Amino acid sequence: MINYQKVLNKNLLNVLKDILKYIQLNGVPGNNQLYITFFTNHKENKIPKWIKEKYPEKMTIVIQYEYYDIKINENDFDITLSFNNINTKLKIGFNAIISFADPSANFGLVLQEIKIENKVIKKQKKDVKLDTNNVINFSNYKKN
Repeated sequence: MINYQKVLNKNLLNVLKDILKYIQLNGVPGNNQLYITFFTNHKENKIPKWIKEKYPEKMTIVIQYEYYDIKINENDFDITLSFNNINTKLKIGFNAIISFADPSANFGLVLQEIKIENKVIKKQKKDVKLDTNNVINFSNYKKN
């Protein structure tokens, strides 16, 4: 049996890799901005402990103006970003990436679904206000 989802996911990831390689060679053109959401606790990532503590499950980075030393590898990419005026190096595994989008180009892709049981969501809604600061709503970026 052909695993169509696996083939599709591999090719979606190649789209992201090609975009990052373009940025590595040419920089971010014009008003483009790349939002990348990823699992912070993924084994392939190398990120500072304080970031993992602040974002224990997932976070979104934006590649637009202040990024340095971007390097695309086969299984991950390295980038230095500024957090509160502190340059911080991140290594993000491609298998950790959940989604990416460029709102200025009205473009976005979901690479992984986040699987959460409905019971957990209902309990969170009752007990805690959900933090949506690091969530991208892709419906805002769809073409009409």
